[in-house]
Amino acid sequence: MTATPASRSGLVLSVNAGSSSLKISLYRLKSLSTPSTSSLTSEPVELLLVSSINDISNPQASFSFTLVAHENGKEAKQESVDSIHDHASAFTHFLEYLKREASIDKSQIVHVCHRVVHGGDYFEPVVITKESYEHIERLTDLAPLHNGAALSVIHACLRALPEANSIAYFDTSFHRSILPYIASYAINQEIAKERGLKKYGFHGLSYAYIHRAVSVHLQKDPSSVNILVLHLGSGASVCAIRDGKSLDTSMGLTPVTGLPGATRSGVVDPSLIFHYTNRAGRMSHNKQQAVDVHVTHAEEILNKQSGWKAITGTTDFGEIVKEMKAVEEKGKRNEEVAEDEEKWKLAFDLFVDRICDFVGAYYLKLRGQVDAVVFSGGIGEKSVELREDVVDRMGCLGFVLDKEKNRAVAEQKGEVVEVGKESQGGKRVLVCRTDEQLEMARECALEKNFWSK
Repeated sequence: MTATPASRSGLVLSVNAGSSSLKISLYRLKSLSTPSTSSLTSEPVELLLVSSINDISNPQASFSFTLVAHENGKEAKQESVDSIHDHASAFTHFLEYLKREASIDKSQIVHVCHRVVHGGDYFEPVVITKESYEHIERLTDLAPLHNGAALSVIHACLRALPEANSIAYFDTSFHRSILPYIASYAINQEIAKERGLKKYGFHGLSYAYIHRAVSVHLQKDPSSVNILVLHLGSGASVCAIRDGKSLDTSMGLTPVTGLPGATRSGVVDPSLIFHYTNRAGRMSHNKQQAVDVHVTHAEEILNKQSGWKAITGTTDFGEIVKEMKAVEEKGKRNEEVAEDEEKWKLAFDLFVDRICDFVGAYYLKLRGQVDAVVFSGGIGEKSVELREDVVDRMGCLGFVLDKEKNRAVAEQKGEVVEVGKESQGGKRVLVCRTDEQLEMARECALEKNFWSK
């Protein structure tokens, strides 16, 4: 990594671009002197403010801005903004708000950390140059929901903050430890190597943060920790971490495989897409009757027209759980349940089933040596019902949920919360509040080459 060394009094901005959202956190270094060692229990940065822009593709995006210094978010601002129409304009709006509401000039920002989903064979953070920008651009087809959004923000950042270092942190980097026989597909290996067709894995920044936080919680050396992590959100994946390193993960060449998501299909039979799009409703080997399925069309279906939205019509998993419970109550009252109402339970049960597929497989890959199962991500952290159902199915492996602790997660403070019943011989079940922005800022702060002596 080569970057212009910056004063340690400068600020670090962490930017996390989703498909239709933008999360931003601003940090300052806790010490103006270069730390001699990296500590797991103390953060080298201090959070100053957070901002979130959602529904970017809608006519009116939702913008929030919170100064952490104000207790209980009393100075939090939330509003609809019609001038935001893409990620670039969202970032510009944030910088204007930063000056007006927090009296922080953009010139104080010395490093900008960008979460980039797909890094290909970039296994370490890279400073954005023409070469690295073009490399990320070439990988956009492998992560169509995210890499394009990240590049849009990077471009806007280079224009608005020309004196700051823009640094890309890749979700794929954490999985560089996956062994070749696990990462390889059963296809012609010459073509696979030439085109980079292998498992890369994603959500790496989240897994790195969770691994570190859980190591501290368990009071174990990070290099000896074995955990099964469930990062469950609109994009969902599972990761088996052995001896502190990624052993396997459910996403592959692209984020579309593995678990289903809000709009992603997850694992499907590779031939399904041809049957799904065939005009006749069946496959034909008659070339005159065959219908071409273009890659872009197939990707659109598997990335944006699938998942639980395709089943229920909503991307909100909380709504799915709410509607499912309402239908269950109707059943208890012996009221008639309409056929259309069964979709809520179908989406919920399908998600739980696919999660258990990977949990069982990865438990075996870890040879039963699992320190804890960890729930994280928006759904993993918030859905009481999903955690209960998944852990109930894991009872045969020795995991027992404490239902009272599980229901009280939202009331508990701290990064890691215990929800398992160890007293009854149950293995540890944890909820970890992940923070990808903090993980990037922390890595940036600890990189000595980024800072003046």
